[in-house]
Amino acid sequence: MKSATVPRSRQSPRARWLVPAALIFLSLVPVIAGTVRLTELWGGRITPDNARFFDSPVPVLIHIPTVTVYLVLGAFQFVPSLRRGTRGRASWHKIAGRILAPTGLLAALSGLWMAVFYDLPPLDGPLLLALRLAFGSAMVAFIVLGFIAVRRRNYVRHSEWMSRAYAIGIAQGTIVVVTIPWILLVGPVDELTRALLIGASWVLSLAVAEYFIHRRAQVPTRAALPSRAPSS
Repeated sequence: MKSATVPRSRQSPRARWLVPAALIFLSLVPVIAGTVRLTELWGGRITPDNARFFDSPVPVLIHIPTVTVYLVLGAFQFVPSLRRGTRGRASWHKIAGRILAPTGLLAALSGLWMAVFYDLPPLDGPLLLALRLAFGSAMVAFIVLGFIAVRRRNYVRHSEWMSRAYAIGIAQGTIVVVTIPWILLVGPVDELTRALLIGASWVLSLAVAEYFIHRRAQVPTRAALPSRAPSS
């Protein structure tokens, strides 16, 4: 009698890196914008666009580095091979998670502080402020729920909550994907259109996250499969 085998889908090494590569590509927008902002602060050149950052620089000096680490490092959390550890050694995924949870919280909380206490720039109205407060608060809540889930060893829920939190963070890159086609096809945005497009970027990112969460839920977990094929 031959040993039974469990069919297992195989991904090419290149395919495994498509998701993190796409996420890092989206991260380039907020990372480059943040680098430009830090350069302006370092150079001391005050303009009407950045005067609010010079008046209170600490939140932005916290926000930009933590967002950069969270988005770039977080992209690699979606590589399946990095989630597996060895006996007696924590996986790369677990080690990186200890960095990502606090940096994600700092990024979200500093972003909320800036949304509330900085003067609104041009084209940023009350609706966009309300959206930033709603999605920023949701990001904080998702990270906290993800942390609680992993402490309870509920790794499925942990993955779901952290995926949603990352989706909110990466939406800063999704904004470009949503906004540029609008500008090319329709024209410049006004206050209302800008708020709606940025809100749509958050919704789109979360919708993509929910799609992949649903897909993972349809795949039987490894624990549900036989740990070893029966032998004759």
